[in-house]
Amino acid sequence: MQNEPMQKKKAPREGTSQSGSSISLGELFLTFFKINLFTFGGGYTIVPVIRDEFVQNKPLIEEEEMLDLTALAQSGPGPMAINTSILTGYRLRGPLGAVVSLIAATLPCLIVITLLFYIYQSLRTNPWVNAAFAVMGGGISAVLILTTWNMGKVALKKHPVFGAGIMLGAFISGFFLHLNAALIILICGTIGLAMFSLVEETRIR
Repeated sequence: MQNEPMQKKKAPREGTSQSGSSISLGELFLTFFKINLFTFGGGYTIVPVIRDEFVQNKPLIEEEEMLDLTALAQSGPGPMAINTSILTGYRLRGPLGAVVSLIAATLPCLIVITLLFYIYQSLRTNPWVNAAFAVMGGGISAVLILTTWNMGKVALKKHPVFGAGIMLGAFISGFFLHLNAALIILICGTIGLAMFSLVEETRIR
């Protein structure tokens, strides 16, 4: 008996994960609006919230793909939070999803900054507000450490030796040599491209 031809695996439709979950444009807007409205500390603190929302709570994006989106957002121009929102929206609902995510990510910033413009003087001299921001700084640092740990585990899953070498080199370049983050990402990307182009992936540890 002849073996039946293997069927090609179909790629998930826009807004649909391999598990069959989907998200509407309205839900996409509300999700990013909520994330960018209540998350403080910049793009690096928003990334783990986006990851938890779309990788764990709504399983629409795989862990490794989220890591790739984060790397693209970091290497591109502009705020990382906005870039990550746009790329995630594009991944889930195409160009229209990217536009919706862009609006949802920038609208909270405009609202909050407009309100702060009128109450800035009273907030700046308020000891309770200053104390709250000081405590938030410690919490944000903990979130960044957790994000780095989770993303590092994913990055080292396939090629732990090569990945660890890239991480160590990037850390030394940034911490000791004070190289620009964009330049470090460009160099790492070039090394990875050259390595996987010249050497078979199965031989890379």
